[in-house]
Amino acid sequence: DKITRLDAASDFFGEEFVPPLAITMGVGTIMQAERIFIMAWGEGKAPIVQAAIEGPMRESIPATFLQQHPNCEFVLDEAAAQQLTRRQTPWLVTHCKWSDAMVKKAVIWLATKLKKAILKLTNEDYNENGMGELVATLGAAEDINLRVFNQLQHTITGWPGGKPKVDDSTRPERASPFPKRCLIFSPHPDDDVISMGGTLLRLIDQGHEVHVAYQTSGNIAVFNDEVLRFMDFAEGVVDDPVESQRLAGLNRDIRAEITNKQTGDVDSHSVRRLKGLIRRGEAMAACRYCGVADEQVHFLDLPFYETGKVRKDPIGPADIAIMVELLQEVQPHQIYAAGDLSDPHGTHRQCLKGIFAAIEQLQAVDTPWLSDTYLWLYRGAWQEWDVAEIEMAVPIGPKDLLRKRRAIFKHQSQKDVAMFPGLDEREFWQRAEDRNRRTATLYNELGLAEYEAIEAFVRWRGTEIG
Repeated sequence: DKITRLDAASDFFGEEFVPPLAITMGVGTIMQAERIFIMAWGEGKAPIVQAAIEGPMRESIPATFLQQHPNCEFVLDEAAAQQLTRRQTPWLVTHCKWSDAMVKKAVIWLATKLKKAILKLTNEDYNENGMGELVATLGAAEDINLRVFNQLQHTITGWPGGKPKVDDSTRPERASPFPKRCLIFSPHPDDDVISMGGTLLRLIDQGHEVHVAYQTSGNIAVFNDEVLRFMDFAEGVVDDPVESQRLAGLNRDIRAEITNKQTGDVDSHSVRRLKGLIRRGEAMAACRYCGVADEQVHFLDLPFYETGKVRKDPIGPADIAIMVELLQEVQPHQIYAAGDLSDPHGTHRQCLKGIFAAIEQLQAVDTPWLSDTYLWLYRGAWQEWDVAEIEMAVPIGPKDLLRKRRAIFKHQSQKDVAMFPGLDEREFWQRAEDRNRRTATLYNELGLAEYEAIEAFVRWRGTEIG
């Protein structure tokens, strides 16, 4: 089916190369096993895990038939289990320890379920929807509603770098120092503008020193046609006969390699380098459009990525050392990093682990500037934060949303059809805008102000994400 083909596309370098037929084991054969283990990990598996365990049995999801097996066990990590009832709404199945985070999550769930603004919820709403324990523990609905409403309201800020000379006790970011040094880590050369392009523009407009660090080259996500187009262009603009002849020879060699390439073959170093240069040029164009100074754009080309294959090496000491060096050089007051860990190849997760490891190394030695640094995690390319998780919500107006879209369009090799789109067939700019608008709509439905779009962030405080 189409989902299976899309899921396998990354292993075959494109959906069009996925074999039309495959040998699989039938459900009947599986059901004959004495004991069955199903393992799943990562946010990407959460919806299908929930459907398989808690959903009705149906042919479109064969794993649901395992509900009838007498000895079937699911082995999951926290991320894959996050949509199960006991994780999503534990107050419906057991007694809860009502922490601030749990109260916020429960009230937002109730308001969303009843399609009510938070401040309109009543004692009856709580009692009739399995949340009487919360009212009995914390008091009247009005008090609970106001508490959560204020928490949500305090996440909203038009000053992601902090607003100077104001009381910042209820703001997500500090008022000082101002301006700040901000370091945006981008796993691929387009994640920055896709996921937080509006916030990046706001930081620059408000006078902060913004650095962007592209962690990987992103070279495997460039189509061969793009390489040939750029080689033809390079050959055409060179006037020197000797150099023109050399380029013509290189062009022929690369064209022959691409023509003779079989599905799954690894690109040569020369082709990978050209693909990396294409993405580097696009990233520079996007940064210039946003107003980032050339000298504040950093291409890290982390070694773990440079396998030429879909499967990457684990993050290693060489990768971490590169990030430690950059952090020491910039000494940022703010770090932004990708927290959407559902990308098909796990590159985002690897990059985030590398950042955590680099910070841990710096914490192990005397690094005074690090104590004054906030680390904000963004999402957008592959998933979005739940409203209950959001700690900083940056409203994006129609004008800035259009500027963000134009910045994304600078990444022309990823436009129209990306090499690895995952199961979502929308273009990345469409995904980002839809998610940003959806977050704004959710805030409005909960009773807060109406915005065109919102980019959301969660602050990392030393705990594992996903």
